[in-house]
Order: sequence, then structure tokens, then C-alpha cells
Amino acid sequence: MSLDELRKRIDEVDGELVKLLNERARVVIEIGNLKNKSGGQIYSPDREKQVLEKIIKSNEGPLPDRCLTAIWRELMSGSFFLERPLRIGYLGPGGSFSHTAAMLKFGQSVEYEPITNIFSIFDEVSKGHCDLGIVPIENSAGGGVIETLDALIESNVKICSEVLMAIHHNLLANCPLDKVKKIYSKPEVFAQCRQWLSATSKEAETIPVASTAKAAQIAAAEDNAAAIGSVVAAEIYGLKVVCENIEDIANNVTRFLVIAREDSKPTGEDKTAIMFSTSHKAGALADVLDVFKQHEINLTNIESRPSRKREWEYYFFMDFAGHRTEENVQKGMKEARKHCLQLSILGSFPRAKELL
Repeated sequence: MSLDELRKRIDEVDGELVKLLNERARVVIEIGNLKNKSGGQIYSPDREKQVLEKIIKSNEGPLPDRCLTAIWRELMSGSFFLERPLRIGYLGPGGSFSHTAAMLKFGQSVEYEPITNIFSIFDEVSKGHCDLGIVPIENSAGGGVIETLDALIESNVKICSEVLMAIHHNLLANCPLDKVKKIYSKPEVFAQCRQWLSATSKEAETIPVASTAKAAQIAAAEDNAAAIGSVVAAEIYGLKVVCENIEDIANNVTRFLVIAREDSKPTGEDKTAIMFSTSHKAGALADVLDVFKQHEINLTNIESRPSRKREWEYYFFMDFAGHRTEENVQKGMKEARKHCLQLSILGSFPRAKELL
């Protein structure tokens, strides 16, 4: 076939695709009407996982799986809009890594709400002002995010999904590197770029702020100031990328949590997050961990935070493989509570397998 004939065939296929996509959309509208009558959740992480797995399974190429999942995420974003537009809170302002993670997860057809701090994201979801929130929980280089861990202690929201995203940090400024006197960013970001800062900018003052996007916003308004943030933030706030990829570890990944008022239904490949505290006595934590071993519950992460109410009392945050409805998990939780002052299930959610 000639080039013109091939292009004509593409046009024909595109027309067929548009008809099929709109046929799909009409079914989505019917589903939305049923959900609105029954009060069902618009975003269902278990259904999202099911749809994407079927797409990958049916893909015979030549398009890569990653391309198709990106297309279907955007289709699902449009579906949310047709059922009922979702409002998603993220750590703002625009251009933060949380903003990027939210857009990769939920597409262009939902409403995004920039929120000034992580505690307020939890609050907005709890009050119903936002349907969902997305918050960073841990980084492969820097560890747990303190604000999110503390917010989980105080809030009653549930974790319904998780997102894994590769993170690349850049020095953003409108002056040469040797003229930079102040560098703004999140405390966790400074920790992830410690070696580079020590070797390259040890004379510059590092100033912590609420988000990388806020750092870029401030740096753009000040002389001899820089921010560590994303390329997107540089574009939004009119900064130049002075140094690229300054993170200490090349494979730098941040895990984000999607929070809602309900968690997810079982999918067969799930994780559950819990929070608990133990009495201040020898072996208290070991007693709890032994329960998980006895019930063959595989732990995937553990963090701790000091209690704000009692001295020398700690809260422990733990992820493990399995859904809260599974029999061994329920038995394990019942037994573990005997060794805890408090134990709360923060939510069960599908395990993220790939980076967005």
C-alpha cells in the first residue's frame, strides 16, 4: 500500500475507535446512574486493577503494555467525569511530585485541588470536600515521610490504593550555580540529595518548605535563590534547570498513598496497612511480630513514630501482604491486639507492581 493509502486506513480505524469509545462511554453513564442510586463509590481500585490486567492480558502487540495502560487510565479518567467528576487533593502548589503522581494515576478529566500541607489533605478527604487525596508515604532513599505518618495517627480516612513513581531531583534557579545562596525544598528531598549538596553547594543555606513546588515558587521570586524540584515545576514557575538528576541514588522511587473514606475490595494481590502501639516493656514489639510469623503474614514495611501524648510510647506503622478480609489476617489481627495498647487497620488496597 502507498503512504496515502496507509494514512487513509489509519483515518478509517480512528473513526471506528471513536465510535467504540463513545459506545463504551454510554455504558459508563449507565453504570454511573446505578452507582448514584445505590451510593456506590465512583473510584473502585479493585475494578481499576481488574480492567488494566485484562487489557494487558489481551494485548498481542505491537503496542507495549505501558502504552495501553496509559490510554486506559485516561479512558477511566473520562469515565469518572461522566459518572461524577472526582475532586482529588494533592500537596500543592501545582508542579509538585504529588501533582505529577496524581495526574499519572487519574488522568486529565478529574478535578485537582492543590492543598498547602499533608494534614489538610487528610482533613479535606475526611470532611468529604475531596473524594480522594494523594500523599507521599516513603522514599526508597530517604525513608518514611513524617507528616504522612503523623496524619495517619490523627485521621479516620482509609488507604485505598498506592502509587509508585520514579523521582528525579533537579536544581532550579535563574542564576548560575556559584551565585546560589539559598536552596528551598522539602526536608526529605534534602536527605535524598545529601551527597550532591555536600559536594557542590555546601556554602548555600538549605531552607525546608512544605513542597517542592512551593520551593520553586519561592525561588522564582527571590534573587540568588534556588529550589530542588521537578522539571514540570521549573516550567510552571519560570526557572531554569541548572543541574539535572542530583539525587544520591539513581533508582529513586517514592511511594504515594491514595486516601479515601473507604478502602478497596479484595483483588487477590493486596496489601494491608495497620497502625499499633505497645506498652513500654521489653519484648512488646517482638510479641506482635511473632504473631505475624505464626499466622504466615508477610511484612513488607515497618516504620515508627513517637507518641505526642505519652513519653516513650511509639506508634508502629506496618504493611503486609494480604487483605483484611482474609481468614489468616483476621486471626492475626485478633491475636496481635492482645499485645497492643491500640491497633487500627488503615486500609487494604491493591499492591502496586509497576512504576507510573
